Amino acid sequence: MRIGIAVGDLRGPATLEEVVGQARTAAGAGLHTAWSSQAFGWDALTTLAVAGTAVPGIELGTAVLPVPQRHPLVLASHALTVQAATGGRLTLGIGAGVAMMTGAMFGLPDDRPVRRMREYLPVLRALLHGESVAHEGETLTAAGAVDAPGAPPPPVLLAALGPAMLRAAGELADGAVTWMTGPRTLADHIVPSVTKAAEAADRARPRVVAGLLVCVTADEAGVRDRVAGRFALAGQVPEYRATLDREGAAGPQDVAVVGDEDAVARQVRRLAEAGVTDFLAAPFGDPEEQDRTLGVLAGLA
Repeated sequence: MRIGIAVGDLRGPATLEEVVGQARTAAGAGLHTAWSSQAFGWDALTTLAVAGTAVPGIELGTAVLPVPQRHPLVLASHALTVQAATGGRLTLGIGAGVAMMTGAMFGLPDDRPVRRMREYLPVLRALLHGESVAHEGETLTAAGAVDAPGAPPPPVLLAALGPAMLRAAGELADGAVTWMTGPRTLADHIVPSVTKAAEAADRARPRVVAGLLVCVTADEAGVRDRVAGRFALAGQVPEYRATLDREGAAGPQDVAVVGDEDAVARQVRRLAEAGVTDFLAAPFGDPEEQDRTLGVLAGLA
């Protein structure tokens, strides 16, 4: 199992220079991937372009970019530009977005997310491979091509938690990304569902990127209380609530990877046993706790 780390938003507010520093530290520790999420701060792809030109070697990934506000022609152009700037190190993780934000914050349609992604993904992948598209569907219209000579198409991952989206990830993408999903749900639901869909579509074994908060600490109960407070709203989002319920978890605090060095290492290894191919570690806690966390992750990488 590859070990990657979140840089930027998932770790709290940081300047762009600090985010680049996080990527540099991750590369120095031997971690496989620096993952950037798109929230309401720095643009995730631009951040990775900046980090990638400053930090050689490490894979760069988005986990994830919501696509309702990004037409595939625009996203393909942006992603291929990052590929060219970073020597082809990008993995493009995308998602349908959280419905309660897509409609309320952006004023965009938030219905039929699976249908939308089933139209979006083939168009995006064609554009990333330099093909011209002419698509007029139920939820998407796209016509044209992206001219980015020499930029290799990046692998594409899909944020997927429910059965229908997991089938789409297996059939149409190179794997799935999860967030706040516990090891039992990963082993019994996520990994078998996306793998079965990929096999049925005669595709390669999919990547399964599991994102979880992680903290090496002497105060496990206190950290879990802090996670519960900071991520209370996330625990109410229907998409996440369903996987928490499946896990038997009251909230994000119950699936966070928290404890001393040995306990955290055991919890991370359990993810590998569940079939996860990539652990996306989102460090949580004060600077000392985050330093201890990085040490454990480096030892596991």
